[in-house]
Amino acid sequence: MFDTFFRGIFDSDLVRVVSLTDFLLCVGTSLLAGLILAGAHTFRSQYTKSFVVTLATLPAVVCVVIMMVNGNIGTGVAVAGAFSLVRFRSAPGSAREITGLFLAMGAGLIAGMGYLGFSLLFTVILAAVSMLYSFVDLGDRKRAGRYKTLRITIPEDLEYTGVFDPILERHAVSWNLVKVQTTNMGSLFRLTYQLHMKDPSTEKEMIDELRCRNGNLEIAVSNQENASDVL
Repeated sequence: MFDTFFRGIFDSDLVRVVSLTDFLLCVGTSLLAGLILAGAHTFRSQYTKSFVVTLATLPAVVCVVIMMVNGNIGTGVAVAGAFSLVRFRSAPGSAREITGLFLAMGAGLIAGMGYLGFSLLFTVILAAVSMLYSFVDLGDRKRAGRYKTLRITIPEDLEYTGVFDPILERHAVSWNLVKVQTTNMGSLFRLTYQLHMKDPSTEKEMIDELRCRNGNLEIAVSNQENASDVL
């Protein structure tokens, strides 16, 4: 009676039924893998509780889906489509978050196929590598403070082409005008530059010189934006 409760109503003698023991063993391994990956994600990085919980439970979800598909191609295609809908209805995350999700799905996929040892081995290796890369600051830009985004507001009657080049030449190794937009009902222009500063300590001096040229309108300097971190 107990075994019958966990048997699918559409199962037949030609379809192998997942036993309760195997089910619990695979889910337990997946939850352990998710816990390891969640712990590795919190190492020296910014995170939210909701994402960490998601990372901890995602391997178990994928594991159960793979076990229930059990070789059915039609069901597998439907599941892939459902995952795609969830992905494109979600807000884009950082590269690190997307990588964490792929790792969690990979661990759950391996466990769902029955390779529990390989699932845990994969999880431990990737978690250790991720923590090692975070510890050694792999890819960290040591001179990131020199890269700035400069936004200058100017009157509409000011010819902006090259007008700030002499000032930028004194304070920046290189600069590039990447965006021009109108603001304040078209009465003002806002220019966006990407700068590589010679010396970040001269930032205030540069702003003071720019204020004299743009009529003391708004000027904003921030760390250079890096859109490649978002996937």
